[in-house]
Amino acid sequence: MREIQGLSQLSALVGEELGVSDWHTVTQDQVQAFADSTGDQQWIHVDPIAAAAGPFGRTVAHGYLTLSMIPFLTKQVYRVNGLRMVVNYGLNRVRFPNPVPVGSRVRDRLTLVSVTPAERGHQAVIRHQIELDGPGRPACVAETVSLLVE
Repeated sequence: MREIQGLSQLSALVGEELGVSDWHTVTQDQVQAFADSTGDQQWIHVDPIAAAAGPFGRTVAHGYLTLSMIPFLTKQVYRVNGLRMVVNYGLNRVRFPNPVPVGSRVRDRLTLVSVTPAERGHQAVIRHQIELDGPGRPACVAETVSLLVE
């Protein structure tokens, strides 16, 4: 994990890759738990028999499940020391260019887009590219916006 010492050191890294998380295997149990908590029980996610005959040949993770893995994967990559609080402020853009088949591995590649003053602290924008283990397009590309308070 990369340790960054405060906002000034973070600001100096704008435009740079912050790092890459470890690989994480997406399991059917994880997909089912997400389906249960969101109520999205679509067969392409939760029915392995029907999904085997479907367009992806097996069940796939929900796009929003892939998106929701960003905090888990991010904490493997970096931490900014000296902050009192980091709050999720929102998203600028989210795309799901490639499905995540159950049993595949994903990881997050983070690039710091900007750090700007905000009313209650600073806003950091980070581009996340959730990569699949193997060739092809990423599973998810998103920009997160966080409020950083010293």
